[in-house]
Amino acid sequence: MINWDEIRKQFPVTENSTYLNSAAAGPVSRATRAAATEYYDQMMNDADIHWDEWLRKREEVRRNVASFINAEPGEVALTTNTSSGMNVIIDALETHGEVISCDLEFPVSTLPWMNRRIPVHLVKSVNGEVRMDDIRTMMNVRTGVICMSHVQYSNGFRSNLEDLGNLKGGHALVINASQSAGVFEIDVKRMKIDALCATGHKWMLSGYGSGFAYISRELLEKSKPRAIGWLSVEDPYSDRNDEIHLRHDAAARAELGCPHFAGMFALGASADLLNNLSIRNIEERALSLNRFLTNRLNEAGWKVLSPIEG
Repeated sequence: MINWDEIRKQFPVTENSTYLNSAAAGPVSRATRAAATEYYDQMMNDADIHWDEWLRKREEVRRNVASFINAEPGEVALTTNTSSGMNVIIDALETHGEVISCDLEFPVSTLPWMNRRIPVHLVKSVNGEVRMDDIRTMMNVRTGVICMSHVQYSNGFRSNLEDLGNLKGGHALVINASQSAGVFEIDVKRMKIDALCATGHKWMLSGYGSGFAYISRELLEKSKPRAIGWLSVEDPYSDRNDEIHLRHDAAARAELGCPHFAGMFALGASADLLNNLSIRNIEERALSLNRFLTNRLNEAGWKVLSPIEG
C-alpha cells in the first residue's frame, strides 16, 4: 500500500493549499527541484567540466521516459514542450495525408498542421465526447493522420487509445498526451501509437521547459527531419562541413544543438518518482479523487461539465 500522505510531503505546495490546477501546470517535488538545481550549481561552480556526465545523465532520462511509455530509447526525444514535439512529428508525417481531429482539441493539435497547409477535419463531439463511429465516418482516401489528445483540456474527456489504435487502419495515430502523461497509463506499442508528444509541466510535474516526443521506429525509417543541428549527425565531433550522415533516432530531430539540461534532469527526476509509484497506482488514485470530488459537487447542486464516463 502506498502512503499517499508521505508522497504529499514531497510536494511543499500541499502544506498551504489544495492544488487543483495541474491541467495548467503541476507543482514540482523537492527531488525535481534538486535535480535542476544541481545542474545550475555545477554550472556555477565548475562551468563546463561536467559535460560528459550531463550527456550520460541525459541518456538515463531518455531510457526512463522510454520505459514510462513502453518505447525504445531511440524512439524518444527530450523536448521543451508539446509544441516543439508536435512540429517534429509533423515533419515526419507532412506528406501522409489530411488530418482528422476534433472540436474539443487544444490548438497545438491542429494549428501546426494547418500552418503546413495540411487540411484538418474536425469531428464534432456529442455531449462532450468524441465517438469512434464518427471518426471512422470521416476516414477516407485523402486522410492519413488521426491526431487526438488522450485527455481533452477543454472538458476532461478521455479517449480509449487502444480503440483508436485498432480503428486507425492505414492512418498514422498521433497522440497529444499533455493532459495524460504522468497520470494515465500509456503503452505506445500495445495501443499502436505512431507518434506522441507531451509537455513535462503538467501531470509529469517537472516544470516549464521540459517534455518529450515519441516517433515509432517504422516512422523514423520512412522519413527525414526537416531541421537539423550539429549534434544531428552520426559523428558530430568530426566537425565535417562537406557531408551529412544523419543519426536515425528521434533525438536527432528534436534535440538541435546543446541540450537543455535543467529541463531534462527535472523531467528525469519526475519520471523516477512516477515509475517508482507505478502509473497504475497513480491512475487509480487520481480517478478515486476525481470520483470523490464529482460526487460531492453533484450533491451540492453544482453542474459538472465533464463527461462522467470519459
